Amino acid sequence: MADPSTAAPAGAAMSGQDVLLATKLHVPRPQPGFVPRPRLVEALGEGLARGRVLVCAPAGFGKTALLADWARGDARPVAWLGLDGGDSDPARFWRYVVAALDGARPGLAARVGPPPPSSFEGLVTALINELAADPGPDEVLLVLDDYHLVDSGPVHQSVTFLLENLPPGLRVVVSGRASPPLPLARLRARGLLAELRAAELRFTPQEAAALLGEAAGPPCPPRRWRRWWPARKGGRRGCSWPPCRCGGRPTRPGLRRRSAAATASCWTT
Repeated sequence: MADPSTAAPAGAAMSGQDVLLATKLHVPRPQPGFVPRPRLVEALGEGLARGRVLVCAPAGFGKTALLADWARGDARPVAWLGLDGGDSDPARFWRYVVAALDGARPGLAARVGPPPPSSFEGLVTALINELAADPGPDEVLLVLDDYHLVDSGPVHQSVTFLLENLPPGLRVVVSGRASPPLPLARLRARGLLAELRAAELRFTPQEAAALLGEAAGPPCPPRRWRRWWPARKGGRRGCSWPPCRCGGRPTRPGLRRRSAAATASCWTT
């Protein structure tokens, strides 16, 4: 991961002396113990046909890890933005979005220009027009991760404008812990939204076995997993090793600690 003090690319700097935090624009690296989930990667790829993808589930379902794995393996250029509470400021939000897109389409920020001080519809319109005029050889994936941290009517309105006027060559993925205040029902009714929610993101017994197997030794027989897994709900709190090892002996405290550490290291929100 780059030094957090590194500024964003030229043309993406904030007004005044402020600079963008470059690490917010980096696709997260896989953590030790990460388990690929090809069934969900495939579902994300299929969902892109609709142009807009929502990934929504409570904390601990591996949303960020899944999207990062997908983004790293996809041939398309990726504009990644990891959001935080400060991005509820519309000017800051759109500076980051433009900087992320500029990383995927160099020169875009200079052509679009800085966001105006009071209205952002003009900036979004310029962004849409620029991408429509020159969609490029490959689609760009714009990933807005942790969108639940944004609490701003103007931001939601401007993102709605983008989603409803999506230009050719741009695909948008929104990820968060709760359904965002965006026109989901309208997009869904028009067949323009694909969704992955907790029901799809829950770990299967096989995925959970792969997640914990390295930390806890030889995998349990399928019959033991079938007895143990249904009560675990497939989320973070479910991914702890069964109280006994497969041989029937109580799990050693050190093994429990290694299992817990492996579980924690592979989960992001």
